[in-house]
Amino acid sequence: MKKVLIAVDLQKDFVDGSLGTEDAVAIVPRAAQEIEDPSYDLVIATLDTHTKRYLSTLEGKYLPVEHCVKGTSGWMLEPRIEKALQQRHASYIEKPTFGSEILMKQMQELQPDEIVLIGLCTDICVVSNALMLRAALPNTTICVIADACAGVTKEKHEAALKVLASCQIEIQ
Repeated sequence: MKKVLIAVDLQKDFVDGSLGTEDAVAIVPRAAQEIEDPSYDLVIATLDTHTKRYLSTLEGKYLPVEHCVKGTSGWMLEPRIEKALQQRHASYIEKPTFGSEILMKQMQELQPDEIVLIGLCTDICVVSNALMLRAALPNTTICVIADACAGVTKEKHEAALKVLASCQIEIQ
């Protein structure tokens, strides 16, 4: 396996739902374009996945906004993203928190030459997964495509990109 694309949490609640932003809406066409790029050998999408008990979790106490409850419309992928992922025969990983241990294990088994991340939110789930990947695969090229990501705010997006660059993750 040479090159893997990971599309992080491009779900309706993060695009135009309970936690959506104009910046998130704006990156959807660019993210879909990246997913459609045939240079990737494998495309994986992560799905932030919570239960109706979300607000009683530690994360829910810090972020008291119900979102991405499995089976709801907000949990679904943004339609253009879903279509692009289906065309690429992407695989899906549900994750109950910011980073995915399942994703790390899959990437350790595959040992790709390059991993590219896009998605939402740069300053929470993208940075978490990118740093976990960096720790799990210290000699693998890892990139984040800045214009195919959006943060909670523009400032937090930019701050996350600086942290990622500091940890030897390429910013494209």
